Amino acid sequence: TLSTQTDYRDGEAQTDPYSPEYVVPSGSVPELLTLATLTWGRGLPAGLAEVEMIERAREKRAWEATLPAMDNALQVVKRRKMMNDMERKEWAFREQEIEKLQEVRLEVLKKLLWRREKNQKELHAKRLDDHWQNYQKAKEEKVKKIQHDCALMLRKLIAKRKNVMGKLERRDIIKEYTDFASQTYAPLSRIGYFPDNHSERYVVKNFYLDTFAGLCELEASLPDSVTQVKIKAPKPKYTTTETGFIKRSARLEVDLAQVHQ
Repeated sequence: TLSTQTDYRDGEAQTDPYSPEYVVPSGSVPELLTLATLTWGRGLPAGLAEVEMIERAREKRAWEATLPAMDNALQVVKRRKMMNDMERKEWAFREQEIEKLQEVRLEVLKKLLWRREKNQKELHAKRLDDHWQNYQKAKEEKVKKIQHDCALMLRKLIAKRKNVMGKLERRDIIKEYTDFASQTYAPLSRIGYFPDNHSERYVVKNFYLDTFAGLCELEASLPDSVTQVKIKAPKPKYTTTETGFIKRSARLEVDLAQVHQ
């Protein structure tokens, strides 16, 4: 009642064809025996080359049937001439096959050479791209360094231009305090000022917290309710009800006390 579906056809799951045993009657040569050398995967199923080979075998058998008998010298000469002609035809046919095979090999070699040349071109292009990337990175680093050096030199020239005559300038306090980027608000570490130094001067110092006398004076100023704690003992809860029964919570406390003991 269930159906299944696979990813393969029946033809893909088919095994090699079975060739049963056979018996040849005496005195008969079936034509099918000429194909005994062909097996599945090696000539079978038959293609164009196998069909041409079968046709040539048939033509050769028909030619052999037309050969004259060797009764006299004339028949022998005629038979030898026919055999020489057939041998020339076979050599010509073999040469054609060799030429076809060489052409196929040449085409395969061309494809391999073309593929190798393509791979070499891709490799050269990748190498050139890598070199170009490296040169671009080096160029960008040089440009950044040049820009940095240019800005540094410009700052030095501007600082020198402010005091061309070499005279000492008086301090303008109003200008320093109006400009929030001045040394008053944002001192630079390159002129000898480090913001992290002297940080202890911002720590709050208190007499009552840092000295023993201050602690004693602070403790004396506190009220008695802070230093002397008064604890009120809790009143016992009634374990019985108005009618004289013991409450369930009381029984549970007794059971827990016994388990604890």
